[in-house]
Amino acid sequence: MLRVDDVHTYYGDSHVLQGVSLALAAGTVVALLGRNGAGKTTLVRSIMGFTPPRRGRVLLGEVDITRRRPYLVARLGIALVPQGRQIFPSLDVTETLEIGWRPRPDGWTLEKVYTLFPPLRERARHPAAQLSGGEQQMLAIGRALMMNPSTLLLDEPTEGLSPLYVATVGHAIRTLRDHGIAMLLVEQNLKFALRYSDHVHIMNRGTIVHSSTPAALATDDEVRSRYLGV
Repeated sequence: MLRVDDVHTYYGDSHVLQGVSLALAAGTVVALLGRNGAGKTTLVRSIMGFTPPRRGRVLLGEVDITRRRPYLVARLGIALVPQGRQIFPSLDVTETLEIGWRPRPDGWTLEKVYTLFPPLRERARHPAAQLSGGEQQMLAIGRALMMNPSTLLLDEPTEGLSPLYVATVGHAIRTLRDHGIAMLLVEQNLKFALRYSDHVHIMNRGTIVHSSTPAALATDDEVRSRYLGV
């Protein structure tokens, strides 16, 4: 389980995260919603160690990872699918997937990623820069899976995608949940988040202001209007 406990994160003197707490269990998807600037990506960065919290703790199981370097956090089993994908444009698909592979018994392999995302198999020797936005997003997810993580952080995975590729990402999330991976899904697409998550949190000004099941949020017009503008 990943647990974030009363995390406070700053950029200089700016107090961005103001006491954020949440938990992820194996085989569950927790969606994190909120307007731009609410602190969602900062929370992801705090978990990964890019912007360590000044107060509070981040625990992976019983291991305190609060101020560990990002590569050590990754080695412990947390993988990030970053906003904007951040792939290496000159590497081809296979090179991108293999570069961070951490073999494990019955774990993710190149073949398993190609089975999850068949279009990547067809583009295996194409430079990543030549892929469509949807194919690049599949590649970013596949790259993270090749690390064989227990926990996956997905930061805006449907941003800029066509409906077809949004559905592809949704199918992948359901498949990964069935594989027992814990996922934190940062999303602006409310409909997508409600469809594919088990629990939802809404952030506003660096704090979590609402937590519920997706079904409860779907029927709460006041909360959606106040914090999401929908």
